Amino acid sequence: MALPGLLRRCSVLIDLSHAFKVALWPTIKRILHEPSLLFDPQTLSYIFMFHVWTFFAPYIDEHSAAEKAKVITPYAHGVILDVGAGHGHNIKYLDRARVTKYVALEPNVLMHPEIRRTAGAAGLSEADGNLIILACGAEDTASILTSLGGYQPVDTVVSTLTLCSVPEPQRTIKSLVSDVLKPGGELLFFEHVQNPHPHVARWQRFWSPLWSKAFDGCRLDRPTHVWVQETGGWEKEEVWGQEGESEDHLFLHRSGRFVKSS
Repeated sequence: MALPGLLRRCSVLIDLSHAFKVALWPTIKRILHEPSLLFDPQTLSYIFMFHVWTFFAPYIDEHSAAEKAKVITPYAHGVILDVGAGHGHNIKYLDRARVTKYVALEPNVLMHPEIRRTAGAAGLSEADGNLIILACGAEDTASILTSLGGYQPVDTVVSTLTLCSVPEPQRTIKSLVSDVLKPGGELLFFEHVQNPHPHVARWQRFWSPLWSKAFDGCRLDRPTHVWVQETGGWEKEEVWGQEGESEDHLFLHRSGRFVKSS
């Protein structure tokens, strides 16, 4: 492999160095203040990821804005479940006239104040009943259904850069589609996925164990768009790549719009 190609495959080290630079010391300070966190790795991961996401999220949102607007704005409607809502950046891409309720699914409770702030700026609030924030994961469909009051309560499921990190992704996608999404409802996504070129996919698999430790379970090597297609029961399926993005990329993106059969 030529040196420039090797450098591209190792570019994740730059992001990892930024992640540790902005998140390691604040996390250590929390441990020093609360030593029992050493026995709670999930909470430690949330603390670390909170600082990582505060640093990375504005940049990521800016550079994915065109794709998010393309996949979310024309299609998201009704009751919207935002899987892995983070800081609520997807709210800005919603057509508020078509939204009856925004449900932010975010297990990291440190993110919730920022979701409330972003939602409030868009006229969404828990007091008005058009905002719900859930602290469970996407795999916990029983809790989602209980919180929303019934079977198949959601018109639109939105996932942006989230299905890369959910546990048991294939089972989770199937459960969200079969149990949470209404017939005729839409699953909209923008995700980084497994590269179809074997030489790039090998590097994705190589870096994923380390990357997932720093980015709260995120993996580079998931063929998420394929898993969504394989779920079946779709009335309409659309998948496309990000305009101008090289196919020879560790972070290859795919967007999709899938309409569930009525």
